[in-house]
Amino acid sequence: MAEFSIDRFVDLYADRTSQMSASEVRALFAVAARPEVVSLAGGMPFVEALPPEDVFGVVREVLAEHGGVALQYGGGQGHAALRDRLVELMAAEEVVADPEDVVVTTGAQQALDLLGKIFIDPRDLIAVEAPAYVGALTAFGAYQPRYLQIDLDDDGMIVDQLEEALVRGERPKFVYTVPNFGNPAGVTLSYDRRLRLVALCREASIPIIEDNPYGMLRFEGDPIPCLRTLDPENVIYVGTVSKVFSPAMRVGWALAGQSVVQRLVLAKEAADLCGSSFTMLVTERYLAGDRWRPNLDTLVATYRSRRDAMLEAIEEVFPDGATWTTPAGGFYVWVTLPGWVDTRALLAAAVERRVAYVPGTAFYPDGRGKDQMRLAFCYPSEERIREGVARLGALLADEEQLYRSLHP
Repeated sequence: MAEFSIDRFVDLYADRTSQMSASEVRALFAVAARPEVVSLAGGMPFVEALPPEDVFGVVREVLAEHGGVALQYGGGQGHAALRDRLVELMAAEEVVADPEDVVVTTGAQQALDLLGKIFIDPRDLIAVEAPAYVGALTAFGAYQPRYLQIDLDDDGMIVDQLEEALVRGERPKFVYTVPNFGNPAGVTLSYDRRLRLVALCREASIPIIEDNPYGMLRFEGDPIPCLRTLDPENVIYVGTVSKVFSPAMRVGWALAGQSVVQRLVLAKEAADLCGSSFTMLVTERYLAGDRWRPNLDTLVATYRSRRDAMLEAIEEVFPDGATWTTPAGGFYVWVTLPGWVDTRALLAAAVERRVAYVPGTAFYPDGRGKDQMRLAFCYPSEERIREGVARLGALLADEEQLYRSLHP
């Protein structure tokens, strides 16, 4: 057992470390990994759906044909062949790109961290959705910003709130958004709001960081143009292969103008010199040809069925007054419960009943959202999803009975 000791360096740490804390999502993983717990918490892709022969095949090909390169250092911008493939991948969503404008990063998370590093000074204002992706809040938080929180509804970011803030004289360094089936709320920014957002930010000279990990996981409806497509000069696009291939590859990227690209490369080289040549080449080979497309179709069909199972189960057992989103793609359902529920306080009891979720407070810089929760349908089977939601429903019913007895 580790011994308790006083931190001798406690007075030496940089002020920005006070902004660093373990996210509630990560803290849940150890508990949620227990086999008896139905985890509706972590947004883990269902990688078991990938045909093993496809993965083994590309690994063998890379080592046989490019072993000397795959096991060596690479350049800070990422392998040119992979950047070509990522341009092709973005083209599937009608995003036009030049490989020279792409920086490969160690997952999209590193792209967010590097963007925070090159844009944010302490006390700078940045605009984020409310609720916002907790990983972005963690990445940006290390650079000590202030947050302008823009509420969401079923049509995504309420752009009128951003406009009102600009009229008041607020000037964020950038606007960060996950417009397609966003994490955590699962909602999609409407076409009209996209047009308004890019016009507003262009007029105010405020860059937009568009984070698009879920755009190719659409279950229904017609695709909506990416923000980068609507305004290539003012939108910095962040992508990842975690959802279309594998999170273990740790391959993400940023697409931006050359002035931003040059700074990102310098920041990337300072952080880790270069990404993994091996996983970059494996990813490049996997994306070559069309093998990834039927695999993605299988994943989308799986996630659609699991979303449907979750929504049906919630409808059956959640209390009166609860509302939830109906995502047209992605991984998540966002639930707002009656005001008497505190999802953070309730989590321990949920885990005792062998089910886990993420409390809403994790997704707001100011800690609100106590009556909200994020439920992920991407990894558990349909049967397990129904079982987990049923356990949550029973817990909420017991909590409501207790509340009513104390507040007649």
